[in-house]
Amino acid sequence: MASLVLGAIVFFYYIKDAPKLVPEKLEVAASSKFFDKDGNLIADLGKEHRELLEVGEISEQLIDGITSIEDQRFYKHHGFDLIRILASAFHNLIHSSTQGGSTLTQQLVKLSYFSTKASDQTLKRKAQEAWLAIQLERRSSKSEILTYYANKVYMGNGIYGMKTAAKSYYKKEIKDLTLSQAALLAGIPQAPSEYSPYNNPESAKKRRDLVLFTMLDEKKITHDEYEAAKNTNIDDGLQELKEDIQDFKQYDPYLVEVIKEVKEKTGKNVWTDGLNVYTNIDSKAQERLYNIVNTSDYVNFPDEEMQIAATLIEVQTGKVRAQIGGRNIPENISLGSNRATQNDRDWGSTMKPMVDYGPAIEYLHYSTAQIFNDSKYSYPGTQDQIYDWDLKYMGLMTMRRALVESRNVPAVRALEAVGLDKAKEFLSKIGINYPRLFYANAISSSMHIKDDKQGVSSLRIAAAYAAFANNGVFNQPYYIEKIVYNDGVEETYKPKASRAMEAVTAYMITDMLKGVLVTETGTSAKTPGLFEAGKTGTSNYSDEDLKKDADLTAYADRNMLMAPDESFVGYTLHYSLSVWSGYDNRLTPVFQKDFHVVADVYRQLMSYAMKQIKNNDWEKPDDVIKYGSELYLKNSPGYVGGKSTPKYSYTVPSSTVSSTTSSATDTSSTNITESADSSSSLSEEP
Repeated sequence: MASLVLGAIVFFYYIKDAPKLVPEKLEVAASSKFFDKDGNLIADLGKEHRELLEVGEISEQLIDGITSIEDQRFYKHHGFDLIRILASAFHNLIHSSTQGGSTLTQQLVKLSYFSTKASDQTLKRKAQEAWLAIQLERRSSKSEILTYYANKVYMGNGIYGMKTAAKSYYKKEIKDLTLSQAALLAGIPQAPSEYSPYNNPESAKKRRDLVLFTMLDEKKITHDEYEAAKNTNIDDGLQELKEDIQDFKQYDPYLVEVIKEVKEKTGKNVWTDGLNVYTNIDSKAQERLYNIVNTSDYVNFPDEEMQIAATLIEVQTGKVRAQIGGRNIPENISLGSNRATQNDRDWGSTMKPMVDYGPAIEYLHYSTAQIFNDSKYSYPGTQDQIYDWDLKYMGLMTMRRALVESRNVPAVRALEAVGLDKAKEFLSKIGINYPRLFYANAISSSMHIKDDKQGVSSLRIAAAYAAFANNGVFNQPYYIEKIVYNDGVEETYKPKASRAMEAVTAYMITDMLKGVLVTETGTSAKTPGLFEAGKTGTSNYSDEDLKKDADLTAYADRNMLMAPDESFVGYTLHYSLSVWSGYDNRLTPVFQKDFHVVADVYRQLMSYAMKQIKNNDWEKPDDVIKYGSELYLKNSPGYVGGKSTPKYSYTVPSSTVSSTTSSATDTSSTNITESADSSSSLSEEP
């Protein structure tokens, strides 16, 4: 009696520190599968690879095999089986082999809460294991416990769970297994490596036959069934194991964003929740983009260290079709950083259509012939003079010329005329958010704030330019088309499109940006015969930057043209593609001779993506009138004439006119008016 009391005291002493029984511990870490836009598997992520059985899905045949070999009194005990323990102890006394006394429920608890190493099988651990097993039996049905177990066990060859094993070994569902096959699977968990039918077929056969014998002894099968199954070859129906699909280096940056989007949309964890995620990735375009930036077959890169960030977006939907977040990713890095979604680099003059000229057309109804003065000028409210790369001013010029030639002063003047608030509003409608906009943002994306939900990245600028391509309609970029959960429930995603600007604004910007691809800076990007538009971008080093690096100072003293960032954003009716190049160390410059890299990457991918798509041009909206090479808004404030001799007034805000230097021409006029019949350069479009 005293020994029983002492035993009870010890038992309760041990279990006071037992882990809390929670369902999440019993549920398994199911792998998630990722598919491309055509339904092809591209990656299988998870701590372990397994597919989950649902309660009631295990066949009676497999249940009989499991309970016969692992726990013949499974339906009679309540988690802890004293009779089994005593029988095992007696067996171990008279035999050289040992027999465990744990119930199947205890085995499940051990797999879920405790180490399976023999050195950790202490009396305290055994007591806690038994206590949790008793609790589990009170909370869960026998069917649920069996399902937990079948999903939890390791089946060898990198396979977890019996459903996965059935599919991997036999290409079958559990219900379709033969008796021989079910018996083999039931016997494997005790020693998965030893009983592998691939590595140790003889041991696997002995174990299978033992399972069959216990099933016969338990009267679960007939003698004839036993003999037929025992005489079946161990490799009957066995499939060749496929290599694990984990070489997803070319998909790496894309998957980084997919995982984030799954978490944001569903709160689910791809590493544990066993999702089927159908992405928007075009595997062929992604493979081509990967090869473009990681080989020398397409682009002449200056060295191995230059980095690339690029994003391809489908214009009419916002679906991200391809994305690269860097070149030459080390083999030991998986699901690392993605430069295509980072906002800490400068996209330079690619900002001009979005911050300056787009808002000017949208809110001030400027024509492409609007006159700006490229003259000596400072950022409004400061003494900081604005320069171009050539340190020259070119005098009066149209908006079209200012944008195509990427002159800085006209861009800032346009932003001043529109106003920072209106420009900020315009940006927000195309998916780019700035907590505060500066006049320097007229020619730069730098925002001095580290917030991944603000500013410009390859992803955001590709989506923004897509709105120009899509007649002013903005689509939020997204990576996931559909998620299928473990229970078969499907959830489809399609962000709502929104009107970001008038169609006339988008068309006029596009018409001007077509000219960039026939200028010196954009010709490398041009695909002959393709209707496309685009903009180059180059950032610059400040005086403070030059002071930080002696080499930079030396390059500057030799008047070498260089930049920390070089970019190109271009689009067709179907795709928008943004490309950035630079070095992780911003003080390592991109030299002028390598400015072509971004344009070359763009051309190589865009020409490939458009190969099977009909090449169409944009249609001019009815509210846009074309005279000569310029575009005007019908019935805008500048429209003062009739049908036969329409006239347009090109107004230069008085605040934007100042003295000029170099080749600029000074003017005090703030209102220049021309009629269609007074200039030979203006002729009505047929």
